[in-house]
Amino acid sequence: MHVWQKVCGVAVVLLLLLPVMSSCNTSVAQYNPRRSLGKQVNYTITGIDAGSGEMAATQRVLRRYGLDKRKWQLQTSSTAAMTTQLGRAIKNRQPIVVTGWQPHWMFTKYKLKFLRDPRNVYGAAENIHTIGRVGLRRDEPAAYTVLDRFYWTPTEMSAVMMQVNNGVAPAAAAKHWLAAHPAKLKQWVRGVPHVRGRTIKMTYVAWDSEIASSNVAAAALRHVGYKVTLQSMEMQPMWAAVATGAADAMTCAWLPNTSGRYFHDYRDQVTDMGVNLRGAQVGLVVPRYMKNINSITDLR
Repeated sequence: MHVWQKVCGVAVVLLLLLPVMSSCNTSVAQYNPRRSLGKQVNYTITGIDAGSGEMAATQRVLRRYGLDKRKWQLQTSSTAAMTTQLGRAIKNRQPIVVTGWQPHWMFTKYKLKFLRDPRNVYGAAENIHTIGRVGLRRDEPAAYTVLDRFYWTPTEMSAVMMQVNNGVAPAAAAKHWLAAHPAKLKQWVRGVPHVRGRTIKMTYVAWDSEIASSNVAAAALRHVGYKVTLQSMEMQPMWAAVATGAADAMTCAWLPNTSGRYFHDYRDQVTDMGVNLRGAQVGLVVPRYMKNINSITDLR
C-alpha cells in the first residue's frame, strides 16, 4: 500500500470517529430548578417492560393529568436499564423521572422520593399475593403449606435485593438470608414433612423485588426437599402459566392495582393464597435533589 493510501485511510477513520468523540465529550446539564423540567428530560419518563401493570397505570397518569397533551411520553425499557439510567443521572445530579416501586433496593442505595398523586391514579398502597394453580393444595400439600405461610416485610425483602445488587447470585442471597433468619424459616416449614425430591415449578416477573421473593420462597421449598425450577416471564405469560398449570405458583401478584387486570382475567383459574408482603407502593419517582418537584402536577 502506498503512503498516500495509508494517510487517506487514517483520515477517513478519524472523520468517522469525530461524531463519537464529540458525543463522548458532551455532558447533560445538571438539574436546574429554574428551568422547565419537561425540557430538561425531553418530556420523557423512564419506564420498565411494556407488559407490566405499572406501565399501564403510568399511561393512565399521563392521560388523567393531561401530560400526554404537553408532549410527555413514557419510555419503555427494562428494570435493569431503568436503574442504570437512574444511577447515572444521580451520579451527575441530572434530572430524571422514573417509574418506581417500593420495596426496591434503589430506595436503600439512593435518596429518592415518590411524587404525590393527588388524583390517586396509582391507588393506595398495595399488597403482594402468592398465587397457585388450581389443585396445588391437593397435589402438593407440603409446597402449598410453605407457600401459604410465606410472608415477610419490605425491609426484609430489601436486604435480599441489596445483596443481589451487590453481585451475589439470587439463589445464594436467598440462602444466606434464610440462614440469618432461622426463626422465619422455622415458621414457614413447621410440621411440613420432607418430600424427598418432588418437583415444583415457580414463575416470576424479572423485577428485583420479585427475583428476591421468588428465590427466598424457592429456598424454603428446597429446605423441605423440593426440586424447584424458577422461570422468568413477562407479566401476562406468568399469570397464564399458573392458570393453565404450566407453572405451579408465583409470589408476584401486586394487588389490587398493578396486577389487577390479570387477576380479573384469571381469578377463576388460579388459587389466591393470600398476602406475602404488605405496604408495597408504585408511582413516579425522582431524586430528592429535585426539591421543587414533589407532585405529578409539577411535571406540567
